[in-house]
This record gives sequence, structure tokens and C-alpha cells, in this order.
Amino acid sequence: MKNVRSFAKLKTIVTGLSMLCLCAIPDAHAREGVGIGVIVGEPTGLSMKYWLDDYTALDAALAVSLSGGNPLQFHADYLMHNGMSTNNSNTLQSYYGVGARINNDNDDTRVGVRVPFGVTYNFANVPVDLFAEIVPVLDVTPDVAFDLNAAVGIRYYFH
Repeated sequence: MKNVRSFAKLKTIVTGLSMLCLCAIPDAHAREGVGIGVIVGEPTGLSMKYWLDDYTALDAALAVSLSGGNPLQFHADYLMHNGMSTNNSNTLQSYYGVGARINNDNDDTRVGVRVPFGVTYNFANVPVDLFAEIVPVLDVTPDVAFDLNAAVGIRYYFH
């Protein structure tokens, strides 16, 4: 019964954070629409990205953590990009940001601060991007603990 209550509590928090992210989205400039795809590594699951302008974006994932007792994870980040165009108008951008994650760790709901660092490759003629990131995480509840996420992924942008 305790697992059901923990999952219901996590589901409520994830729903609330998702609604907050959606309410904060203005028109996109760099890529129009929402990018939906997969993230593989730690964690592994579904990924979403929405560009706010040419250099900032919101990204989020609902994923499964493959390490320890952390089966379900939701995270959302605000990202700032530094970009350079290649000779055919594709772009390679490094990024960094700040965000939060929530996961369920053996009946405890853990909340942490994420600081992602990564690169993303945007194709000029195809609404797809590839990304790789490494993310230090500092969990602040119920105990203070350090963790590290690292993953790669791909997203398709719907207009």
C-alpha cells in the first residue's frame, strides 16, 4: 500500500511540474514545435525539448533509472546554448543549464537539483536533433546525496 501512495504522490508532482512547463512556453524561434524522442543511458525513456529562442530551451524527460532502486524519474531543465553553424547550415551547439528531478527511491520520493552539460546537433533540412549530456545531480530530500546522469538521445520536431 505504501508503494501505491508513493507512486500516486510522484504522479501528482510530475503532473504539476509538466503543467508548469507547458504554461511557461512562448513561441519557439530556433525550431518550431515540440521535439519528442528518446533518451538512452542514465536515465532511459521519453524526452521532450522546446526552444524558447535561438539560444535557450526547456527540456524534460520521463524515464526509468537503471541504477539502484530508482525506477521512475522525471526531470525538467532550462538550457542555454552556444552555437556554431557548419558549412551546410546544420548546427552544433554546446549547452549548460539548471533543472530539477524527482524520482522514487525505495518508497521515498527524492527531489534533486540538476546541472546539465551537453552538446546537440541540429540538422538543417530534417526536423531532428541528436544530443549527448552529462548531468551532476544533488538530491536534497529526503537525504542529501550526489548522483551523476549521462545519456544520449534523438528528437523529432513536430510543427
